[in-house]
Amino acid sequence: MPTTPIAAAPESAAPARHRRRAAVARLHRPLTWMTFAMAALVVCCLVGMVVDDRMLLGESIWLKPMKFGLAFVLYGLTLAWLLSLPHRGSRATWWLGTVFAAAGFIDVGFIVVQAARGTFSHFNSETDAVNVIGQQVFQSGVPGLFLANLIIVLILCWQRLVDRPTSRAIHAGLFLAVAGMMLGYLMGFTGKQLVRDADGNVVELVAGHTVLDPAVRDLSPRDAAAGLPITHWSTIGGDLRVPHFLGLHGIQVLLLAVVVLAWLAPRYRWLRAERTRAAVIGVLALGYAGLLAIVFAQAMRAQSLVHPDATTLIAFAGLVTGVVTLLGLVYWRARSAADDADTRGDAAHVVAEPARNIPAGV
Repeated sequence: MPTTPIAAAPESAAPARHRRRAAVARLHRPLTWMTFAMAALVVCCLVGMVVDDRMLLGESIWLKPMKFGLAFVLYGLTLAWLLSLPHRGSRATWWLGTVFAAAGFIDVGFIVVQAARGTFSHFNSETDAVNVIGQQVFQSGVPGLFLANLIIVLILCWQRLVDRPTSRAIHAGLFLAVAGMMLGYLMGFTGKQLVRDADGNVVELVAGHTVLDPAVRDLSPRDAAAGLPITHWSTIGGDLRVPHFLGLHGIQVLLLAVVVLAWLAPRYRWLRAERTRAAVIGVLALGYAGLLAIVFAQAMRAQSLVHPDATTLIAFAGLVTGVVTLLGLVYWRARSAADDADTRGDAAHVVAEPARNIPAGV
């Protein structure tokens, strides 16, 4: 009697479930809890934006903690997965990941406290006790985030953690994240400004994220000027949040590219070789680093992202041309290798065919 495959389905599915559970169990626990907490914060901030009408710099007081929470969800989950991969120095990286999680809790916690008070978390020079203590803690936590991430990069950058394309995306993405964090420090040199908190009180900020020409810069609230939707990136000058954001989340972009290439590989023969997909990721990483450099230079020249000048457009066109050219070379090399393999396979078939037709004993 013929057998049916229905009963075998749960057995075949069981190993996959076990593998998924094992992968989740290996995630870095403190970073995972931090990610859950930040996700909950995002939900709470969305509710706060609806029920609380207080504003800072023309936006809801809860928008900033929501954006920070979302950023920590993305980066924290990525780092938790990354540290779950087998690698040398795992004990050190576990503690570094724990430092990163703790510093993230402290920093974002202070941002939430200041938002609830209707005032500013970054660059606030007010002398009330909560702000003074918070600024000291804040200034200690930010270097903790940066140094923990930097040492993790130095430990992992020379190790091949998984397949070649993913390893290349991880290495390049971690360096981009370090660069993005470093660029954030430059916001502290953009000059003072006078702004109003949610209660209408004047507050002096020792710096900001908007970059203006020093010749026209004064104490007016430049960070309160009109910005892009959702991100509120400046439209009147440069904004250092743009390169800061791109650098931090480059690793997610590159890992997504790895997934897309793996999905395309069965459909396109030239992408089936792991070396080829790794080369594509390498070109994309170079292109992403070039884009980061362009938007950073644009911000430092007090130029809005949406108002590029000729220099920026020429640089961008050159970057696109270079990336397309390199991708074309990778494609040509991969197609040539695939065609050579087919030619060798056909030749071997032609040689083997007469041998099978020789009568026995001849």
